[in-house]
Amino acid sequence: MGIVLKQSLKNTIVTYLGFAIGAINTLFLYTSFMKEEYYGLIQVILSISAVLMPLMAFGVPNTLVKFYSVFKEGKSKESFLTLMLLLPLLFIIPIALISFFATDVIGNILSTKNPIVKDYVWYIFLTGMAMAYFEIFFAWAKIQMKSVFGNFMKEIFCRVGQTILLLLLWKKVITIDIFIKALVGFYILRTVIMKIYAYKLRMPKLMFSLPKNTKDILKYSTLIILGGSTAIVLLEVDKVMLNNFLEIENVAYYAVAGFIATTIAVPSRAMHQITYPITATYINAKNYISLKELYQKSSLTLFIISGLLFLLIIINIKDIYSFLPEAYSNGYLIVFWIGLAKVYDALLGNNNSILFNSDYYRSVLFLGVLLAVLAVGFNFWLIPKFGIKGAAIASFSAFFVYNSLKLLYVKAKFKIQPFTIETLKILGLLISVGFVFYYMPLTFPPILAILVKSSLALILYIGILYKLSISRDVNVLIDSVINKIIK
Repeated sequence: MGIVLKQSLKNTIVTYLGFAIGAINTLFLYTSFMKEEYYGLIQVILSISAVLMPLMAFGVPNTLVKFYSVFKEGKSKESFLTLMLLLPLLFIIPIALISFFATDVIGNILSTKNPIVKDYVWYIFLTGMAMAYFEIFFAWAKIQMKSVFGNFMKEIFCRVGQTILLLLLWKKVITIDIFIKALVGFYILRTVIMKIYAYKLRMPKLMFSLPKNTKDILKYSTLIILGGSTAIVLLEVDKVMLNNFLEIENVAYYAVAGFIATTIAVPSRAMHQITYPITATYINAKNYISLKELYQKSSLTLFIISGLLFLLIIINIKDIYSFLPEAYSNGYLIVFWIGLAKVYDALLGNNNSILFNSDYYRSVLFLGVLLAVLAVGFNFWLIPKFGIKGAAIASFSAFFVYNSLKLLYVKAKFKIQPFTIETLKILGLLISVGFVFYYMPLTFPPILAILVKSSLALILYIGILYKLSISRDVNVLIDSVINKIIK
């Protein structure tokens, strides 16, 4: 087994494990051991930090990976690596000065609706800076073909830290103020550990002369800032803006509902690790027939899996929420709208891989910036009108427009699209099975009702899927499982 395949497999396992720990924290520990307003505060701190992160990183994580192999060993490569370490300071130092000298002004802006946020401006800066340099040191390890430890630190370390802190909070060993300080400390500690690991792989030798292609490096980094900021804004802006319009506990309710919906995206993250290099190979070879086949296969496969996860969540949504405190019980529509956005995301298959490996990468970045502005506009309009449900509708609307334009862009430039008649069959199957089981009256305890409904829906869905031979790949997988059971 090659090094890439080995690390991809390990990274997939780590990602799923991290998601499982996150689920325990989000759905059970935070909701049980922390007051809603403090949970909302933590979400605001982390969301604003995440929005600042691409700016403070200055696009270096991607630039490091892209340009590292261009330089030969020697002074030129060391000059490049030195530039990558120091470039983020162009934004970090001014942001630090602004955060320090204008703390009250920024605090007043962030605490218009929720005064509790005012005293945490410096925490936001420290967390954002730690996130930025963590990604840089993670990229430093990636260029040495070592990604598993970094992925572990990214997906698991801080989540385990949160689990420990929540248990200590529950036992009244620590206060909420210490909890928040310690949480910021975990993000900083994660960065320090990642730095030590990265430098063990390759210790930098500081060279303060600029590499020859500095202009190209800076252009690329600037574009990556736009791209990274767009992606983060689309993911986090709703929680940031909820803080400006509604009481802060609503951010906690929204975060829990959003986390339930994001389970739908996990299979896509795993598959994209496989399809990304294959897509690049087809585009570089101008093999558009194979590219179209991969586009349609990845779309159908992800639609089958993500659609099923969406179906299971929706038919069990009332029973799922019965495990949460009553204050969180109004999240059904949030789960629906964000879940629908994730399904549409999956339906596009390897669309992102096609765009990011093509000559049209810059156009998509600028398009994304425009749509990030649109997402902010939707939130400004819909949150005051519909509350937290409005934030979910705003997120869906932004992703719908963004994904639809990417779909049309690939269609226009490559003359391919991911949908087939099988796509419509899956859509019909999902709607039919969902209608049957959503209204199925069961008087069982919630956990039993979830097991019964899910099992029956799964059997019916997979049975019809197999009988109609909608996906050859799925049928082959089912046959192999059946053969193993028989043997």
